[in-house]
Amino acid sequence: MKLKGKRVLITGADGFIGSHLVEKLIDQQCEIRAMTLYNSFNSWGWLDSLNKATLKEIEVYPGDMRDKKSVQNACKGIDVIFHLASLIAIPHSYHSPYAYLDTNATGALNLLETCLDLPIEKIIHTSTSEVYGEYDKVPISEKEKIIARSPYAASKIAADQIAYSYFSTFELPVSIIRPFNTYGPRQSNRAIIPTIITQAIHDKKIKLGSLYPTRDFTYIEDTISAFEAIAETDQSIGRIINIGTGYEISIHDLVECIKSILKIDIDVISDTKRIRPKSGEVFRLKADNKLARELLKWHPKFTGKKGLMDGLKITINWFNKPDNLRLYKSDIYNM
Repeated sequence: MKLKGKRVLITGADGFIGSHLVEKLIDQQCEIRAMTLYNSFNSWGWLDSLNKATLKEIEVYPGDMRDKKSVQNACKGIDVIFHLASLIAIPHSYHSPYAYLDTNATGALNLLETCLDLPIEKIIHTSTSEVYGEYDKVPISEKEKIIARSPYAASKIAADQIAYSYFSTFELPVSIIRPFNTYGPRQSNRAIIPTIITQAIHDKKIKLGSLYPTRDFTYIEDTISAFEAIAETDQSIGRIINIGTGYEISIHDLVECIKSILKIDIDVISDTKRIRPKSGEVFRLKADNKLARELLKWHPKFTGKKGLMDGLKITINWFNKPDNLRLYKSDIYNM
């Protein structure tokens, strides 16, 4: 299936990944309905930063995944759905677990129930590498068992299982994409890379939690190309597919990479409120991306240490622009 000319719904289009996906699919000549979270400020999140020509090409639909009627209206007349809407901040999930369950699990259920009555050609449900929990052996393949180490991970596991069950029970054309730590321009300070960059540039100091966990960071361009590939590959239906580079780096070494690009020497201050409970920390995440390479013919461009550095340079250049940096409150811990 080719995406060109398809009527596409993107939930969570106002977010980091969602807004980049909107831009990419406009280039693919898709008809885009961008579902954003309704608010009284009439804010469309990161969509507000897109150029006016792009915004004229999309239909913005403010709604709420927790409301079934809202979801039903969003899905009318749609061919393909990219479901990204989710609460994602792990520390905040310890404080507001009910909100995570409602948005992530019930939201997915509302979407899938709605699709039972519609001629939807493809549903791409977005998972997360956090569902794998803690593994001593890496890289992690899709065959590994999933273990929640945070309320966030638990809510995403629930959503993934609901999504898969609607494929296996009702034969809905569901594919599950499981990205490993995407980064790039527009990412929230709830993520580690923007946290480091904005503090280093704006505050001239870096406050962090644990420095020893390792992560597999994927540049946004590669993640978006994976969304395209999984949508256009019929064999992805009923599959869970990891998206990652296969290169892991510790948070400590990540800080050093960013400092070297910025040409600064700043000590890292340990901030206990930023440290996850030890039993809830995931110490290593590194993707086995063999299935994505073989099934989707997807190959990340930003690979290894060099690829990470290249992606970080682009990201830092974006944050270094005053109009972008002022959108971030780097002096406040963003849960």
